[in-house]
Amino acid sequence: MGAARQRTLNAAIGCAGVGLHGGEKVAMRLVPAPADSGIVLRRIDLGGAEIAARHTNIVSSTMCTTLGDGNGVGVATVEHLMAALAGLGVDNAVIELDGPEVPIMDGSAAPFVFLIECAGIVEQAAPRRVIEVLKPVVVSEGARAIRLMPAAAFSLTFAIAYEHPVIGRQSCAIALVDGAFKREIARARTYGFLSDVDRLRGMGLVLGGSLDNAVVLDDDGVINDEGLRYADELVRHKALDCIGDLYLAGAPLMAHVEATASGHGLNARLLEALFADETAWRLVTLDEAVERDWPADQPIAATA
Repeated sequence: MGAARQRTLNAAIGCAGVGLHGGEKVAMRLVPAPADSGIVLRRIDLGGAEIAARHTNIVSSTMCTTLGDGNGVGVATVEHLMAALAGLGVDNAVIELDGPEVPIMDGSAAPFVFLIECAGIVEQAAPRRVIEVLKPVVVSEGARAIRLMPAAAFSLTFAIAYEHPVIGRQSCAIALVDGAFKREIARARTYGFLSDVDRLRGMGLVLGGSLDNAVVLDDDGVINDEGLRYADELVRHKALDCIGDLYLAGAPLMAHVEATASGHGLNARLLEALFADETAWRLVTLDEAVERDWPADQPIAATA
């Protein structure tokens, strides 16, 4: 589960790009934050309105995760940035934006990993807190499902299946240890199908989407000139999304996650189900969590 103390950025750092769905240009700056403040989104174009990056602030899960403050101020497409913060173990940061959406960059979490590493990460005096999952929690919708199980560290397995020659059935497993997120997951890009583009744009979505920030598939294969970054890039991106969505718990989850074709909406419902059952979790310091006497057959971590 990483360092025993909370961590933030060593220095502020910024970038600019377009929003995947709104298509608007947006500048973003990642700023160090005090211990126990968590991840906070700040709309500097709207007087500094702030939104805590928590599942209770999710206002939409259509094609991305959007957070709002209840007063009409929102930030869309937070999942890739949240995944990078989770994967690198950043507990506290302020995310300043001058627009309504986190820039999509290249469609993966890798640019955000690069920014965080350039800024540097420093430990803080306060102990790191984790959410220890105490019993299984599952939500499902037809063939799609996601489950949390008690475990001694965070790990995830994800599976998808499409009737498409490039995709078929794919699965991956990841444990957020020893740089595995950066190595195995961060570069996996969002993806979509060419046949859906006109319909989605008619709904006001993917207006900023292009071959520069998404893997696009037609009936026969990938139309991007560079091809895929991993043979199973699509399922790795779904795992990336899931990691980012689940970091909206407000602290790292001490759990093993099993997901089948889960999306943003189901990921959000899993967190709702977890916190609705007070017997299913407890908030503890990392030191307290690792002192637990785990059964020998308890899941520890998936292999990447």
